[in-house]
Amino acid sequence: MALQRGFKTWANKVAADTRAELGLEPLDRLDSRQLADYLGIPVIDLSSLELDAPAVGHLLKVEPSAFSAVTVFNGTRRTIIHNDAHSPTRQNSNVSHELSHGLLGHPPTPAFDDTGCRIWSQDIEDEATWLAGCLLVPEPAALAIARGRWMSDQAATHFGVSERMIRYRINATGASTRAQRASGWTQ
Repeated sequence: MALQRGFKTWANKVAADTRAELGLEPLDRLDSRQLADYLGIPVIDLSSLELDAPAVGHLLKVEPSAFSAVTVFNGTRRTIIHNDAHSPTRQNSNVSHELSHGLLGHPPTPAFDDTGCRIWSQDIEDEATWLAGCLLVPEPAALAIARGRWMSDQAATHFGVSERMIRYRINATGASTRAQRASGWTQ
């Protein structure tokens, strides 16, 4: 993940400010649907679309891992369509990722090129992934987890995310190392 210098610090501030606007403290759970409502971005469950459409049925039942979420534009208005066949924790993460694109002001781009190949900007996706993590498990929360406030599974339940997200945020923020240094423990 190669983010521009200063992006992580800036994203932490955006996340903290956004959470504060919602009345959330760093150790409070963020509900991505509440954030979507606050931002005025509709969120549509994939299952609410035409189920007789072969593609929708395929993405919900046959191969749910093939589609997580997407932001659809109508002019400057955003709407998020997400795969509600995923676990609630994955849905929270998926929607937060798409909301992060909005908070970052990422512009609409075509999904596919003229040959049908997916258009993908790894830099833009990395930015949204980082900000989503900051929103869901802020750095102070990752540090509290690393210091033993919660076990990993308890933290995942508390924040409404997967244990994988908890591990990602602890590792990405350097929380374990910082917690060890603060306790005076070294290897």
